[in-house]
Amino acid sequence: MAHGADRGHNCLSRIQQWWHDTFGGKAGSVKIIVGLGNPGHKYKGTRHNVGFRVVELVAERLGASFSREKYHGLIAEAQRAGENVLLIKPQTFMNNSGVCVSQAVRYKNAERQDVLVVVDDVNLALGKLRIRGSGSAGGHNGLKSIIAHLGTEEFARLRVGVGLNRGSGDLSGHVLGSFTPDEKIEMDVVVPRAADAILAFIDGGIEDAMSRFNG
Repeated sequence: MAHGADRGHNCLSRIQQWWHDTFGGKAGSVKIIVGLGNPGHKYKGTRHNVGFRVVELVAERLGASFSREKYHGLIAEAQRAGENVLLIKPQTFMNNSGVCVSQAVRYKNAERQDVLVVVDDVNLALGKLRIRGSGSAGGHNGLKSIIAHLGTEEFARLRVGVGLNRGSGDLSGHVLGSFTPDEKIEMDVVVPRAADAILAFIDGGIEDAMSRFNG
């Protein structure tokens, strides 16, 4: 009986070693990258949909596409240096983003430190990036929903500055509005930089991404 147990243990060890050699990590490990936004053509190109735009570029760089719908979102799956990567664009609308994210995290049994959410930030100057390993929602309804559904603030987020609201004070109109021509030029620079930050997170973790892209 003991010999059978030993053989089973050795077989499991060989499987685990094969997985490590093949995929470069533990079985089931995955980085989940979520870009926040609103579905539908009317929201395309708005400030609130910068998260969508960033993860679309990451998918393009990884040779993946958002061709499947799962967890109430559009997903793209890829690998980078042996790391499994799941990219998500929630289709629940911004204020219910947590429904999609929590389902993906639970289904994939992902560690909180392997989740990164890309979000627009009206409190950051246009084109500025800020990466943190955890934190409050900062008034952002998408992050509020994710925190509520995950039951924790302990997940990484990449905030992309979309310009301060200097207008009438109508925040909703500001974030659901389009960029000006000059702002579009600036965003054409920052979106690729944000994609670089995500790849740094996948490769080296949150500390490496923070040291390279904050400030």
